[in-house]
Amino acid sequence: DHRHARLAGVQGHQGRFVFGHAGEARVPVICSVGRLHLYEGHSADRIALPVRAARLLGAEALVATNASGAVSDRVSPGDIMLVTDHVNLTGASPLTGPNLAELGPRFPSMAGAYTPLLAERAREAAGELGVDLREGVYAAMPGPAFETPAEARMLAALGADAAGMSTVPEVLAARHAGMSVLALSGVTNTAGSPGGHNEVLATAKRIEHAMERLLVAILSRL
Repeated sequence: DHRHARLAGVQGHQGRFVFGHAGEARVPVICSVGRLHLYEGHSADRIALPVRAARLLGAEALVATNASGAVSDRVSPGDIMLVTDHVNLTGASPLTGPNLAELGPRFPSMAGAYTPLLAERAREAAGELGVDLREGVYAAMPGPAFETPAEARMLAALGADAAGMSTVPEVLAARHAGMSVLALSGVTNTAGSPGGHNEVLATAKRIEHAMERLLVAILSRL
């Protein structure tokens, strides 16, 4: 359903799919250039549709990227963070409702939701490239308002290192369908600070090249 791709309406999200091969290893990939968000009025089930479609096409792993705001002192704007776990505070899940038994079980485990083997591949790639890869917990928020200072402090107290408005619906769908998962977060601002979306875009542009090189190196190891 290519109409789904055209619904991405946020600046920085082109809303299209690219099919091709990555790196010298020519790893087959389906790239979603942009995504839908809960704050745009889309359901978690709708957001998860590209992941489920990719799974039905034979994809075995989800490699997700996002932008986030730092809530702990373990990460800072300009860092790339390997997501090791998440806290879902969106109040939404693509697994709510009738179970798609052809994809996965009614009650999937989320222990180890972010595949340790893929995380190790990311660490290896970062070490080879000289990329300072941080690690931490991602908190998913509904948006579109950025976090208040009090919310940022709350998220840090809950064990989060960075907060954003995406990714978790896709991860839940991928794990339900038996896919391996890797997520990298570009830390683009400090949650609870006065900065806005322009700051996010500017910082994302600054780390874009390092993120691209890291992704290609990781995909070559899959």
